[in-house]
Amino acid sequence: MIAGWCWELLEPYLRRNLLNRGIDHPTRKQILEEFGRVWPDMTATIGVQEPFQGTIRFKWLVRLPASEMMPFLDDPLPWIAARYGGGKFKMNLHHGLHFVTTRNFKPDGSPRWTDAPELAV
Repeated sequence: MIAGWCWELLEPYLRRNLLNRGIDHPTRKQILEEFGRVWPDMTATIGVQEPFQGTIRFKWLVRLPASEMMPFLDDPLPWIAARYGGGKFKMNLHHGLHFVTTRNFKPDGSPRWTDAPELAV
């Protein structure tokens, strides 16, 4: 099953989808069925905040398809720290081309992301 913190971010999107299809008060079963429908097309894109020309920007590091997302979702701070070190990270969830939600993470440690290749988004 999906991590609780992620479910809290996804559930409003699932409810909106059902509402857009005319289901005003979805049951738990309908919400779970909607989750099953959209999950295969979900992606998590992870970026890090970096200084850029006197301001900040996000350097996008990785896009995880749903099939590879669970280790990250189960324990995001150690997952990020093990690969990229410390910094201010952002995770954007998308369903296909639709933006779903975002969450920020700040693992401790020295930044190891500076030499990581940038994902073309």
